[in-house]
Amino acid sequence: MKGKHFVDSLKKFDKIKQYEIEEAVQIAIDTATAKFDETLELHVKLGVDPRHADQQVRGVVVLPNGTGKTVRVLVIAKGAKADEAKAAGADYVGAEEYIEKIQKENWFDFDIMITTPDMMGLVGRMGKLLGPKGLMPNPKSGTVTMDVAKAVNDVKAGKVEYRVDKTSICHVIFGKRSFGKEKLVENARTLMEAIIKAKPAAAKGTYLKSVTVATTMGRGIKVAYKSIAK
Repeated sequence: MKGKHFVDSLKKFDKIKQYEIEEAVQIAIDTATAKFDETLELHVKLGVDPRHADQQVRGVVVLPNGTGKTVRVLVIAKGAKADEAKAAGADYVGAEEYIEKIQKENWFDFDIMITTPDMMGLVGRMGKLLGPKGLMPNPKSGTVTMDVAKAVNDVKAGKVEYRVDKTSICHVIFGKRSFGKEKLVENARTLMEAIIKAKPAAAKGTYLKSVTVATTMGRGIKVAYKSIAK
């Protein structure tokens, strides 16, 4: 059974109509009824078949206004690169001691793991632990790199990863309700432009199938997606 606030919010917009991104974001803000600062999400249905390697859609983008989320960063590196990571503001920096902590203590008090290429031999052994949690570093997401300082700064500044799932949908957060319409729309456009540019050459037919905006606890609002990335 749906709550009264949720039911009332559905009366404030047409579930079938496609709204311009500015209007969709404003509706999401106005209908967010939770007592906490809800996160806004973009759900993008793509005309690709993710079962084929040449139709994968994956990448990263730094949102101009950040995500509003505090991200805890673990960097696996040694020597000068470890020093660079600490200076850049990484929450945890180390090597074997953190790998052992994860393996023996099931420790996962971090949101992103960044590592240098030379440490991937050790990190790769934790694939079964990190993979299911979406924490495995990957060069495509910028988390396997020699430029650990930039990687840490990007994550802290609001870098998000978009990746098509098995149902051909990208689910990505793009800010908090408290950001206000202008900042959220700017983030949404930046994200959509990145997804559009990532269209695989092998993808045939219509690439963008549908775009929906929703808050953490709210109902999806359909977006006139052709007008998003101008």
